[in-house]
Amino acid sequence: MKELNKYIEHTLLKQDATTEDLNKLYEEAKKYNFRGVCINPAYIKSAKAALKDTDIKVVTVIGFPLGANKTEVKAFEASTAKADGADEIDMVINVTAIKDKNYDYVKEDIKAVKIACGDIPLKVILETDLLTKDEIKTACELAAEAGADFVKTSTGFVKNGAGAKAEDVKLMYETVTPFGLKVKASGGIRDKETALKMIEAGAYSLGTSSGVKIVS
Repeated sequence: MKELNKYIEHTLLKQDATTEDLNKLYEEAKKYNFRGVCINPAYIKSAKAALKDTDIKVVTVIGFPLGANKTEVKAFEASTAKADGADEIDMVINVTAIKDKNYDYVKEDIKAVKIACGDIPLKVILETDLLTKDEIKTACELAAEAGADFVKTSTGFVKNGAGAKAEDVKLMYETVTPFGLKVKASGGIRDKETALKMIEAGAYSLGTSSGVKIVS
């Protein structure tokens, strides 16, 4: 197993985050040598500048947090994020389309964003709190068919949502591993015990705002 810090994407996506908060995030990421930071798209350039001369990845979010933007808008967001220097992109799936079994739409939505991402990894956020087990499996398969690189559990923005659950991570891992995709667990990972459960279930990376607490 990698050192625990190299799983963590140190996350700050709060609407009211200040520049001071973001700078603290970057400094903590450097101090603990985390895998990456995950921030909103407006801050990609500042993150890249703060983390230059490190191997810490700058991860951003697209169609966040609802996933209901038009496909063209998501693709434009992704291409802009790439131009600003994002190393990885986490997009939110269209949950309504999954629920409606509008699978062609889901696939084309992801595919358009992946084309905009080019060679940088694309993670597809499924929002597992809102999906049945069958829907999670289907969403994983569609993400794989559309050319995504990862599937991810949650935005962390669902009211009263549990976020990442080990059973869902395991299901995602078992579904996407044959396609060569990886799994990111995110949402509600606030302590070392939970982090280790997610890794044991198959998570390749962890999105959490509690990274410092977890490794300390």
